[in-house]
Amino acid sequence: MARNWRARSGAGELDLVGWDGPILAFVEVKARTSEATGPPEGAVSPNKQKRVIRAAQEYLRQLGRKPINCRFDVVSVSLNPEEGLQVRLLKDAFKA
Repeated sequence: MARNWRARSGAGELDLVGWDGPILAFVEVKARTSEATGPPEGAVSPNKQKRVIRAAQEYLRQLGRKPINCRFDVVSVSLNPEEGLQVRLLKDAFKA
């Protein structure tokens, strides 16, 4: 439904928004070329989660209706030269 959606209030940005059946998923995408500082999903700190949640709340207000179910996912992309491209979807990675 949306890609790189920015809240008008400046509350944050949503990388991806889309339906997974009856569930509206707000997806944060993190990519790294090295896991020296940890896996990409580790960069979704509690502060980042709060910004995503605030942006999602604004998105839902602008949508004009609240879906029955929504969740927050993380897509972790590792671009490691030794192992190649690895993409992981972590459904329901954090809660509002």
